[in-house]
Amino acid sequence: MAAKNYKFNTKTIHGGQQPDEAYGAVMPPIYQTSTYAQTTPGGHKGYEYSRSANPTRTALENALASIEDGEFGLAFGSGLAAIDAVIKLLEPGDEVISTNDLYGGSYRIFKKIFEKFGIVFHFVGMQGTDAIRDKMNSNTKLVWVETPTNPMMNIIDIKAVAELIKNKKILLAVDNTFATPYLQMPLQLGADIVMHSATKYLGGHSDTVVGALVVRDKVLADKLYFIQNASGAVCGPMDSFLVLRGIKTLHVRMQRHCENGRAVAEYLKNNSKVEKVFWPGFNDHPNHSIAKEQMKDFGGMISFVPKGSNYEDAIKIVERLKVFTLAESLGGVESLAGHPASMTHASIPKIEREKSGVVDALIRLSVGIEDSEDLIADLEQAIG
Repeated sequence: MAAKNYKFNTKTIHGGQQPDEAYGAVMPPIYQTSTYAQTTPGGHKGYEYSRSANPTRTALENALASIEDGEFGLAFGSGLAAIDAVIKLLEPGDEVISTNDLYGGSYRIFKKIFEKFGIVFHFVGMQGTDAIRDKMNSNTKLVWVETPTNPMMNIIDIKAVAELIKNKKILLAVDNTFATPYLQMPLQLGADIVMHSATKYLGGHSDTVVGALVVRDKVLADKLYFIQNASGAVCGPMDSFLVLRGIKTLHVRMQRHCENGRAVAEYLKNNSKVEKVFWPGFNDHPNHSIAKEQMKDFGGMISFVPKGSNYEDAIKIVERLKVFTLAESLGGVESLAGHPASMTHASIPKIEREKSGVVDALIRLSVGIEDSEDLIADLEQAIG
């Protein structure tokens, strides 16, 4: 049976992988080396210098391509380094249409780094395709999608966006960090590029910082490999190994994240001291039907606003949490809580933040894989 035909759970463990050629090690060894011996100039075994390629990173890149149903994987030093490589495909005067409620770091690199080099960014709501169509012109070269979005959990119809820009020489990139390939396969839905902060669910243990890109087209892959090598924002072999190890349990972790996410979301929705809950699994969530169609389940990311939408109340809640840890990041086995307005989205101006719903009282939860009863009890005592 060809490895490409494996089901997802099998791919997480075996996809793109093979025992190490040297000694048959089942797990890819950590090749902690910067350079490689050559028998004559150019006479090597496929590796010359570890910025260009490293066997442990290659193993990760192969695994990434496999689980996203792509052909080519690239691993970077962070999710933002991966985004940086995508934007470097563009030239001054090119335009990007991005969802307006996205990770603050993505907004920052678009606006504060690349805008000054003549790349134009438009931030629009993407619950439908009309706003994208309105901004499209001959200079549009990239549409940047997050779904579910961070932190409002909005759902964007990847297939509809892909259809809108089909045959227009516009790339579609999807940040798949929140969903992971366990829940959603953007390349199958028409995306050209899938991006991950592999720091999150792919690594899964809050112990490394890595970014990833996966594509199917070889011409596009070659351009990105050139940028990866030329710019040098690669991850090291130890980080590569840690994400490889994390991927092998992605499917079982995601199943529990989803189960716990549902339990916590339903508890919050039924709590009289909670004003709003944002989770795509609710029937009344905008674009719930799209989430149901393009996702296998609804994930472990939830945002909510306490009754009265008061900033001080929100801060007190996150400070009182005991099982949930108040911290940046998400997607680890442990449950985390964050205050987007002052943490992950602090780089977005308040007026822009609030347009997309990121109010000062919003709390974001990354629901881990602990016992759901303990998580709910923790929220109960913190909310009061």
